[in-house]
Amino acid sequence: MIYLDSNATTSVLPEVLESIMPYFTAECGNPSSSYRFGSKLKTVIETARAHVAELIGAHSQEIVFTSCATESNNSASLAALKANPGKRQIVTSAVEHSSVLNYCMARERDGYRITYLPVDHDGVLQLADLVNAISDETAVVSLMWANNETGVLFPANEIADICRSRGVLYHCDAAQAAGKTDINVREVQTDYLSLTGHKFHAPKGIGALYVRRKTPFLPFVHGGHQERSRRGGTENVALIVGMGRAAELARKSLPSYEKKVRPLRDTLEECILNSVPDTEMNGHKTQRLTNTINITFHGVESESLLLLLDQAGICASSGSACLADSDEPSHVIKAMKPDTAASRQMVRFSLDNLNQTDEIRLAAAAVKQVVQDLRG
Repeated sequence: MIYLDSNATTSVLPEVLESIMPYFTAECGNPSSSYRFGSKLKTVIETARAHVAELIGAHSQEIVFTSCATESNNSASLAALKANPGKRQIVTSAVEHSSVLNYCMARERDGYRITYLPVDHDGVLQLADLVNAISDETAVVSLMWANNETGVLFPANEIADICRSRGVLYHCDAAQAAGKTDINVREVQTDYLSLTGHKFHAPKGIGALYVRRKTPFLPFVHGGHQERSRRGGTENVALIVGMGRAAELARKSLPSYEKKVRPLRDTLEECILNSVPDTEMNGHKTQRLTNTINITFHGVESESLLLLLDQAGICASSGSACLADSDEPSHVIKAMKPDTAASRQMVRFSLDNLNQTDEIRLAAAAVKQVVQDLRG
């Protein structure tokens, strides 16, 4: 198997798995317990919190552990709306993750006005559109750091500056960016920022939300006093430890990530575009994540191509894994190229620093053969 779907999820690193195991067995206490067997786990959680904070340049007290990026995204938007009960507008983009778009659509049914900013042919957001969209009614701007399907980077620093100058809260979904590109919330002053562990080699089922100090926040999950009363429920100690260890490793490997992954990505992209006729890259050539390729294979349905690639041992996707059961075309590519069939004829290849050069060349050859077979 050649795994080229790291934007969907990554494998749990051996070091991460090793760090987790004691908290399923010998260290099984409840951190809220008054006796030492359980309460000592509070220190373990705080160590993990510090590692997650360091990955994005935050203070550890600004990190709230959640179950996933979807919960983090929903929590941030809800907090912003509750902080501004008189404001009834949300500004987002047409290419956000489904957890943001579906939340916005749910609020639309409650009477909120949602402004979906367009992107250009390359998937790039125009800042002038954001400036024009913000009004006195805007409760929150929710715009991603990096697109999960194309890897295109949004200008997070400029977005933060615009929101701050207009006195509007800014939530950033950075689930795809963390561990792949440098994030420093001291420099890019978002109010809320969402992460999930399984995008950088932690287990699935653990995420985090950065909440800048003094930013309004009300819990999405009510319960006990866990997470400084910001998220109720007994902490999943094992997965928190795993996310902390993975964040620590990701921060250390970040300087070498681009040097390792970019040549692999460029090799795969060039091999496919140069050897397979009627192909087209989707997304900005340079303003994107180091690991992501999105290609339209004109005249070939995504579903058929992925099925045959799977049979050849190649794991890729036609968009977000969260929408894999849907037969709808990619909303991201549709927003970029509404007048073409590209949204039904594209495949995303997303790499990782665990991939090897020989895998990339084998994958490129398999793609060429499969497309030839499908085109007859």
